[in-house]
Amino acid sequence: MRPFELYAPTAPALPLVCDSPHSGTWYPDDYRHAVPRAELRRGEDTEVDALWAAVPAVGGTLVAANFPRTYIDANRTLEDLDSELLDAPWPEPLAPSEKSRLGFGLVWRNLRAGVPIYDRRLTVAEVRRRIDEFYSPYHAALHASIADAVAQFGKVWHLNLHSMPNDAYERLQIKSAHPLADFVLGDRDGVTCEPAFVELVERTLRGFRYTVARNDPYKGVQLIERIGNPAQGRHSLQVEIRRPLHMDEATRERNA
Repeated sequence: MRPFELYAPTAPALPLVCDSPHSGTWYPDDYRHAVPRAELRRGEDTEVDALWAAVPAVGGTLVAANFPRTYIDANRTLEDLDSELLDAPWPEPLAPSEKSRLGFGLVWRNLRAGVPIYDRRLTVAEVRRRIDEFYSPYHAALHASIADAVAQFGKVWHLNLHSMPNDAYERLQIKSAHPLADFVLGDRDGVTCEPAFVELVERTLRGFRYTVARNDPYKGVQLIERIGNPAQGRHSLQVEIRRPLHMDEATRERNA
């Protein structure tokens, strides 16, 4: 299977590129995880690509990963790798983030706090293969789509698409005084996208009577940080949907 699917516009093109880096459900044979597959699927943004399947019909481009985020996370930098996961030193400099400390870096170490995914350490060669055969092709396709839109229109609006578990605050070890919103819009605290576009998305969602939060608890990570540059007409916004709105979290099945 290919590492990603790319759906080109089927209507007159718009400067709109959407990507779903975490909805992949194809688990490569060399994964060799030590937790049950059903448990491992808790890491998926299952069906997010289906939720946004109409993007090409309105003129946008949609890129969707086929591989699962726990295998390798396309929304992390290559430097965000936990050296404790490896059986030998990584040959390049690393800069693990807080996500890596929690076990959710470039290659996930934990399914959740205290639940390791592996009963072994990974080799440098197998992590390198995941980068070369999955991570890098996904990024190449996404960035080519962004570049094409900018070349054609002089600007682009990028939506980075995700879903979030109902216990997101608990998983992130955050104590919140309020419940998780239905949608969380992340622009890294106003850095990656023009305010008017964020306001448009928020107003539209609230018009459907959804609750909406900004940058709480998700601000956006590597993809919108690298793509978003409003001064250059490159607007990037992360959109998170609370999973129970569209699926059964236990069975991963769609709801009405």
